[in-house]
Amino acid sequence: MDLDKYFVKSELIPAIIQDVKTNQVLMLAYMNRESLKKTLETGQTWFWSRSRGELWNKGATSGHIQRVVEIYSDCDDDTLLITVEQVGNACHTGEYSCFFNKVKFE
Repeated sequence: MDLDKYFVKSELIPAIIQDVKTNQVLMLAYMNRESLKKTLETGQTWFWSRSRGELWNKGATSGHIQRVVEIYSDCDDDTLLITVEQVGNACHTGEYSCFFNKVKFE
């Protein structure tokens, strides 16, 4: 598979992670070529940590892994939607999803 088409605009692309059973959005992370390649090879999510400047395998230390079910790219091939079977919580805060802070608006 030619991964270059996903990295034409940038070395990092956003990856939206979604629970395959509930369709709940669990998190947003970034991937580079290497993390996408490792995800495809292992069937578990790998990301590029912008803050640490290194690859990380989701759940490697916590045990809260994400088993990849399907991967979709958007119409521009610059964003990925990855459906997963989530083991444990997706968020490092202990919440199931990283999206739990409701923004109030008028």
